[in-house]
Amino acid sequence: MVKIIEKTQIAPNIHSCTVIAPDIAIKTLPGQFVILIPDEYCERTPITIADWDADKGTVTFIFLEIGATTQRLAELKIGDEIYSFTGPLGKPFEIDNYGTVGLVGGCYGIGGIYPVAKALKEKGNKVICYSEARAKFLLYWNDKLEEVSDEVRYSTVDGSLGTKGHSFDLLEENLKSGMKPDRIIAVGCTYMIYRVAEVTRPYGVKTIVSMNPVMIDGTGMCGACRLEVGGETKFACVDGPHFDAHKINWDIIQSRRKAYLEEEIISNERY
Repeated sequence: MVKIIEKTQIAPNIHSCTVIAPDIAIKTLPGQFVILIPDEYCERTPITIADWDADKGTVTFIFLEIGATTQRLAELKIGDEIYSFTGPLGKPFEIDNYGTVGLVGGCYGIGGIYPVAKALKEKGNKVICYSEARAKFLLYWNDKLEEVSDEVRYSTVDGSLGTKGHSFDLLEENLKSGMKPDRIIAVGCTYMIYRVAEVTRPYGVKTIVSMNPVMIDGTGMCGACRLEVGGETKFACVDGPHFDAHKINWDIIQSRRKAYLEEEIISNERY
């Protein structure tokens, strides 16, 4: 068990949670995740680590309140304990001096790109972050992103902040205007990262996306998170979760992403 020491709703249905987990904090690298279980009746849920402090032994994660398990997680308060908290899992992002790197984040992915931006900036890259939401009030960590980036470009579907539309729309405009990034990294929902992949494909820009399929054990044994990359079967939990977006078989991903939708609805109703 790990104890919650900070917990805030930073936007509607989006929460930031900090726990004491020194064994995880000392080993975490940008892009890794934990699998947590709020209580003994909940399912195992993978969540990207958004920040950590090895000296203080703390780990911070951002989660979207969407299913029964994340609803239960949202109910926990400061001082409560999370039943199970395992990590760091998965491979970290490859951090090097690439030149100019664009980081695209939406929803919980805004928190996911923060540690990557920080690490890439420390390596001497020019870091441009694309932060998107449906409206201004759903954006968060703006100041934190601006601290570790050369520039943050905002997109909102309703046009309340930045460019009207999605982050991939703005990215496409920038590429058409002559921007030549050396690498693009995207973290967020499946639809968003897929669209980023399709936008960058014609320009031949190396694009890495963080995949978020169903996971159970997080150690490669169950096979639930399998996907096809470059014609080979990979497991997101141990081979990823980060993959070359232009090598992913997106048809398979799209066909499987709603496989348990009916069960999720039933679970929410029962909860």
